[in-house]
Amino acid sequence: MREFIFFSKKAHTSGKFKDLMSAGRLDIVCHVIIMAFFVSKAIRKNIKLNLFFYGPPDPPKHLIITNTNSDKEKDFVTISKKDIAGLLKRMLYKYKKGKKIEVFPGCFIEKKSFNDFVDELDNQGRTIYLLDPKGEDIRKINIEKNPVFIFGDHEGIPKQELKKIKGKVKKASIGNIKYFSSQVLTIVQNELDRKEIF
Repeated sequence: MREFIFFSKKAHTSGKFKDLMSAGRLDIVCHVIIMAFFVSKAIRKNIKLNLFFYGPPDPPKHLIITNTNSDKEKDFVTISKKDIAGLLKRMLYKYKKGKKIEVFPGCFIEKKSFNDFVDELDNQGRTIYLLDPKGEDIRKINIEKNPVFIFGDHEGIPKQELKKIKGKVKKASIGNIKYFSSQVLTIVQNELDRKEIF
């Protein structure tokens, strides 16, 4: 399974928002979801996307979206940006304190920090790659099976959060050009496709 972790410092942690732009740039999150799961006329299999929202009013929130069962494809989100925005809104509304809630098949929400989650993956022995321009070229890395990739939105991941995961991640670079978050994800997916790492 390919696993991705997306961090947003300002993405709203409540479903009470009117538009995506003013809700901590949830429009970026919608594009990331589309690039994580959809290709032309098909839905990618065995993908897990972890979204960490640190914006108001109740951070942090951990949203999990998976598509590991092809039988549930018809139940999965459609490619419409409006539908994906609705999915995020409903997931945030359904949050219950102290619980991990499955809002829709394969779609969960809970209160968990970015650092705690990376700790869990590290304790499981997973290989975690932090996308960073100063990292090793992704085309030269021997990527392990079931890789995990971390990236952020247009503001990046705060330094205090990066300090907490130091020593638990390997830095990987897709080059010096600054891409949109959704483009970063597409480039990584393409590298994994070419290397046949599923």
